[in-house]
Amino acid sequence: MEQFVVIIKSLSEKLLHRQTNADVNEVIESLYNEISSLEGSARIQDTQLEENAIQLWNWAVTKRVGSTVTEEQKAKVRHVACRLLHSCGPENPSENAVRKQILSLETLYSRLTSHGDSANDINAPKGEIEKDLLRVLSYQAESAVSQERHQEAVSCMQQCKEMLMRLPKESGYLSLICYNFGVDTYSQGKHEESSFWLSQSYDIGKMNTKYSPGPEMQAKVLRLLATVYLEWDCQKYIEKALHAVSLANKENMQSTGLYLKIRILVRSTSPDEAVKSGLSELLNCDVPLDVCLSTVKLLVAEDRESLAFDFLKKVCQQFEWSPELGSALLLHIELLLQRGRELLAKQKIEDAITGHYTGKQLSTQILSSLHHHLWDKASKNFEAKNYSEALQWYNYSLSFYRSGQLDQNLAKLQRNRSSCYLHLQQLEKAKEAVEEAARIDPTSIFTQFNIYKIAVMANNVERAAVALREISTLAQTPVSSEDRLLVAENAAANLLSLAAQLALEHEQQELAIKALESLCEHSQDVVQVLTALRCLVRLVLSTMENISEGNRGVLIGQKTCLLMVAAASLEISRNMDHTEQQTELLTQTLEHIQICKEVWKTIKASGTSCKDPTDTLLLLYEFEARAKLNDAKLESVLESFLELDNVEAKVLETIAVLAMEPPAHFPVLCKKALRIALSLHRKQPQVDLTRCSNCVHSLIQLTLPSGVSEVEPHALEEVWSYYEEALSIIATAPKDFPELEILWLLTRAWNTGILLYSLAQYPEAERWCGLGMSFLRHLGSLQDNYQTQMAGLYSEVLDRLDKAKKNVIIEE
Repeated sequence: MEQFVVIIKSLSEKLLHRQTNADVNEVIESLYNEISSLEGSARIQDTQLEENAIQLWNWAVTKRVGSTVTEEQKAKVRHVACRLLHSCGPENPSENAVRKQILSLETLYSRLTSHGDSANDINAPKGEIEKDLLRVLSYQAESAVSQERHQEAVSCMQQCKEMLMRLPKESGYLSLICYNFGVDTYSQGKHEESSFWLSQSYDIGKMNTKYSPGPEMQAKVLRLLATVYLEWDCQKYIEKALHAVSLANKENMQSTGLYLKIRILVRSTSPDEAVKSGLSELLNCDVPLDVCLSTVKLLVAEDRESLAFDFLKKVCQQFEWSPELGSALLLHIELLLQRGRELLAKQKIEDAITGHYTGKQLSTQILSSLHHHLWDKASKNFEAKNYSEALQWYNYSLSFYRSGQLDQNLAKLQRNRSSCYLHLQQLEKAKEAVEEAARIDPTSIFTQFNIYKIAVMANNVERAAVALREISTLAQTPVSSEDRLLVAENAAANLLSLAAQLALEHEQQELAIKALESLCEHSQDVVQVLTALRCLVRLVLSTMENISEGNRGVLIGQKTCLLMVAAASLEISRNMDHTEQQTELLTQTLEHIQICKEVWKTIKASGTSCKDPTDTLLLLYEFEARAKLNDAKLESVLESFLELDNVEAKVLETIAVLAMEPPAHFPVLCKKALRIALSLHRKQPQVDLTRCSNCVHSLIQLTLPSGVSEVEPHALEEVWSYYEEALSIIATAPKDFPELEILWLLTRAWNTGILLYSLAQYPEAERWCGLGMSFLRHLGSLQDNYQTQMAGLYSEVLDRLDKAKKNVIIEE
C-alpha cells in the first residue's frame, strides 16, 4: 500500500504541474490504471493524498487543459479523484461528511461566481460547474426518492428547477428524471407522490419548448398522471384525471389516450351520454379494431352492457369490409352467449355463416375459436340431455366446413352428431354421420365404436362383429384424445367394456362375449380383467342353461370361452405376488376348468376330432393352478395325463417345469414326468438327442444337486441309472450328442468320485471316477486336453486307493 501511495503522489504531481500533451495523456492513463487496481474496501490514512484527490478534481473540472484532452480523459481524472477521496475517508462516513463532500462543489461554484461575470475565462467554467452541480442535485434527489425521503427529494429538485433559467438545455433531462420518479412511486402505490412528480415532469417540459422532451413524451406523462388519479380516487379526482387525459390528447392524439378517457368516464359513474361522447370520439379518430374491442370488453366489465352492444354494432358497421371483422363478430357472439341471449347469438352465427361464403370469409384462427364456442354449447346441451339443441350447435359448426373437406376435427364433429342422432333414435342419420367420419378418419377407434353402437342398436349383428374386430385391432395402438377429453392409458379397454355392456343391454350375448374376450386380451388393469372374467363365466353359464345338447356350435364356443378365461386367469396370476388375491384367482380358475370339463364332456359325446387339444389344455391349466396352490390332488392330475391317448413328450416336459416353478416345488412329480418324457423321446423313429440330453441333465440335477457334502446310497444308484441312460443314448449317435453336455456329464461324475474319496468311500470313489473317464472317448476337440489332466489324476486316485486298501488289511 505504501508503494501505491508513493506512485499516486508522484503521478498527481506530474499532472498538476506539467502541461506537455504527451505527458498529460500518459499520466492520466497511468493514474487510471493504478486506481483500478485498488480494492474497493481499501482504506488509506494520508492527509496529503486526500489533498491530492481534491486538487485532481479541481484540475479536471476547472482548469482549461486544452482541446486535445478528451471528455473521456477528464472523466477518468474525476474517477481517480473520487476513488482516492473515498479511500481516505472512513469506511462508513457520516451523513455530514457526505454532505460536506457534495457541498464542496457549491463552495467552489460560489468562489467562481464571486469574481463577476465579465471575463470569458470565468464564465465558461462557471457554466460547467453549475451543470455538474445540477447533476449532483438530481442524483441526490434520486437517492432521496429511493430512500423514501420525499421532502428532501422535492428540495433538491426545486434547486435544480431554479438553475434551469441559466441551463435551459437541461429541461429535457430534468423532465425525464421527474417522470422516472413518477413511474417508480406509481409502481409502489404512492399515488400522491407519483402525481406530484408527474406534474413536475409536465411543468418542466413546458418551461422551454425548444428543449422540451416533445409532445409524445408530454402526452405519455399526462396519460400516466390521469391513470394515477383514476386509481387513487376516481370520484374525488375525476376532474383532474379528465383534465390530464384531455391535455394528453391535445399534446399528441393516440388511441391509448382516447381509451383512457372512456375508462375514466366509466369508472367515475359518469352518465351514459358522457360515455357515448367519448365512444363517438373514438370511432371518429379511426382507431384500430383491437382498441374498439377492448373498449367493448371494458364497458361490459363495468356493467354498461347496453352501451357495449350498441357500440359493438357501430364497430361492426365501421369495419364491415375489413379482413379483421371476424374478431368483432366473434366477440359479439361470445358476449351474447355469456349473457344467455341465445336467439340473438344464433342469428349472428347464421349471419356469419352467410358472410363466410359471400366475401366475408373468417380467418382460420377466428374459425377455430368459434368452433370451440359452438362445441362447448353443444357439449353442455348433450350433458343436459338436450340432444336436439346439441345437434343444432354441432350443425352450426358443420356449416363452416366446405364439401369434401378432410379434417380430423370434422371427423370428431361427425361422431358427435352421430351420437346426438342415436339418442334421438334417428338411426339412418346417425349412420350417415358416422360413415362420413369413417371416410375422413377410418383408423379412429372412436369412429369404429360409433359404427358398432349403431349396428347393435339396429340389430345388425354381422356389422357389429366387424366393427368389434376393428376396435380390437386398433386397441393394440395408443389412443389419441377425443374432443376436449383427456384419454387415459386404458381408453381402448374402456371402450371394449362399453361395447360389452351395450351388447348385453340389447340381449346380444355372443357379441358381449367377444367384447369381453378382447377386453381380457388388451386391458392392463388387473381389476378390470378379473371383472370381465367373472362376467364371461356368468354369460357362459347362462348360455349353457338355454341350449340343448345337440347345439354343438354354441357349446364349442362356450368351451373356447372358458378355456380362454382359464388361460387369462393363469396369466394374471403369473404376474402377481403370492397373495390372497392370487390364491382367490387360482381357485376361480379351477372352478372355470371344472365347468369347461362338463361342457367338453357333452361335446365329446357327440363326437370329436382325435387331434383336439382340449383335454391336454384343461389338464395343463389344472396342473399349473394346483401346483401353485400346493394342492394334494396334483399327482392325480399327472395320472390323468398319462391316461390320455397319444401323450406327447413336450407336454410332459412342460409339466416338469410347472412342478418346480415357484412357488411350486414337487421334485418327485417333476422327475416322474421327465422319465416318461425321456422314454417317449427314445421311442421316436428320429430321436431328438438334444431333448434327450436335456431330460437326462434335469434328472441328474434334481437327484444330485450341486454343492452337496454327503450323498445317500439310493440317490447314487438313481443317478447311476441316468448316467447309464446317457451312455446308451450317446452310443446310438456319438457325433450328434452335444459335446458340452458330454463334458458336463464327465465333470459331474468325476467330482462325485472325488467327493466320495474325501468321505473315505474308496470303492464308490473308484467307480465314479472310472465313470467320468468313460466319457473321455466321446469328447471331440476337448478330448486331448482333458485326457492328459484326468489320466494323471485318475492314476493318483488309484494309487491312493491301493494304499488305503492295504492299510485296511494291516489293521485287520
